[in-house]
Amino acid sequence: MSARKQRRQVVLLRPVPGRTVIHDLWAGAKLLIVAGIGVLLTFYPGWVPIAAVAILVAVAARMAHIPRGVLPTIPRWLWFLLALGALTATFAGGSPVIALGSVEIGLGGLLNFLRITALSIVLLGLGAMVSWTTNVAEIAPAVAALGRPLRPLRIPVDDWAVAVSLALRAFPMLIDEFSVLYAARRLRPQDVDVHRRARGRRWAAELIDLLAAAITVALRRADEMGDAITARGGAGQISAAPSRPARRDWVAFAVVIVVCAVALAVELTVLPTSAARS
Repeated sequence: MSARKQRRQVVLLRPVPGRTVIHDLWAGAKLLIVAGIGVLLTFYPGWVPIAAVAILVAVAARMAHIPRGVLPTIPRWLWFLLALGALTATFAGGSPVIALGSVEIGLGGLLNFLRITALSIVLLGLGAMVSWTTNVAEIAPAVAALGRPLRPLRIPVDDWAVAVSLALRAFPMLIDEFSVLYAARRLRPQDVDVHRRARGRRWAAELIDLLAAAITVALRRADEMGDAITARGGAGQISAAPSRPARRDWVAFAVVIVVCAVALAVELTVLPTSAARS
């Protein structure tokens, strides 16, 4: 038994089992909410909007009964990179400034780095929530329904919806196949090469073999998926399912709009006034 603790892998594009209010929301409503929050945080990436969105994600995760086991294990090298980034950002200085004896240290760069890091974590959590509470089969009908106003412009909305759905379906399968290939490669006996050039050639050959095997597996999976789609009536059936918002979706829209509006109002009015007084 290995003494090293087994790391939890990233669980994406696989809904967590359960039947909650968040699971029952329309997939198109979740996509619109994510898009709206993304636009808000793009133009106003302040602490208040970030905190408001983080609270929304935490409440949604609580309501959807998302277990802690779906969270991946953070590797140590990522913590090292974050610490290194925070240290280098501190050298940028800026207000506020603290005095440690005769030395003044500006914390503006560090605060900006922490704000960007928090923004990245919140956006990742928002996308993960959609992944953990949405069935992949519901994405294509939702995208087709959202793109309905573009059909008079002769834009192939249904084809786009099918392409998105197939890509989301294939992604978890390919990850599993690549994991098996990588595990099989690690089980192969390794030759001990003394010369650096020989080791480089061996690594290059193994990389070529791994890429060739990955391409073969991807083509085989694509052929199997094509046969399954043909047996079920063709690609048009993927986006043909009825998909429309319900009353709970409008309630979710209202809650998100109110929270984002309050956060934006606080960010634009209360905080600048407090900063001017100080």
